[in-house]
Amino acid sequence: MVEPMNREERDAGNRKIQIGFLLLVTVSPPLMLQLGDPTLTQIAAATAVGFVLGLVFLQYLRGLAGEFSAGRGRR
Repeated sequence: MVEPMNREERDAGNRKIQIGFLLLVTVSPPLMLQLGDPTLTQIAAATAVGFVLGLVFLQYLRGLAGEFSAGRGRR
């Protein structure tokens, strides 16, 4: 039978998911920019904007997760 994850395993898994999400959102704008003929400055700006948007989305999702877990009563 499968045992429930302990707190450290859950935190490590959540951290990996958050890093993956941030990486995906960060690299998406520069990759879409490659459809044109971007300069290095445009690629850097798109990467920075993607990183900032990723942080904003991540903070929003953390807030949503906090609302759901607070009402559920974790063990």
